[in-house]
Amino acid sequence: MNTVLQTIKNRRSIRSYKPEQIKEEELQCILEAAIYAPSGCNHQSWHFTVIQNRDLITTMSNVAKEKLKDSSNENFRNMGNNERLDLTHGAPTLILVSGKEGNYSPLVDCSAAIENMLIAAESLNIGSLWIGLISLAFENKEIMEKLNIPNGYKPYFGIALGYKNVGEVKAPKRNENVITYIR
Repeated sequence: MNTVLQTIKNRRSIRSYKPEQIKEEELQCILEAAIYAPSGCNHQSWHFTVIQNRDLITTMSNVAKEKLKDSSNENFRNMGNNERLDLTHGAPTLILVSGKEGNYSPLVDCSAAIENMLIAAESLNIGSLWIGLISLAFENKEIMEKLNIPNGYKPYFGIALGYKNVGEVKAPKRNENVITYIR
């Protein structure tokens, strides 16, 4: 099997990180992979905010957790009430991905960029986690002011990055019968 397909199959969501920061050249490789993602009408509708300030990352996680406490979803409420839970799982780097509003498909464009980052991180043996729930922190005005996201861009997701603090993570069984061929 070629290395790209093997990297895709090896990639897992990592929820335990070493505290040391990833190297700058590794971060730049991951960001470069993001900006080479496909995008609708080649709009490249993304903006990336790299946060390596642990206090801000922790604050964002805590603000999002507070919002989870009021969720109608029982699992989310339990997460919000879990005092030990850090939505970033201690990752030293958090990349926020924002899309340019008004473009053809900013959410899809950003999602493609995220997948490129996740695969690039795995190829460098760096753990990653796509965090949707961090978006709850974007409702907080003080946090949004600190993030300095450009006007006209909407933040969608966060990506946690760091060196893995776990052994091999097995892939869950893949769903079957999800492909229809029309020939």
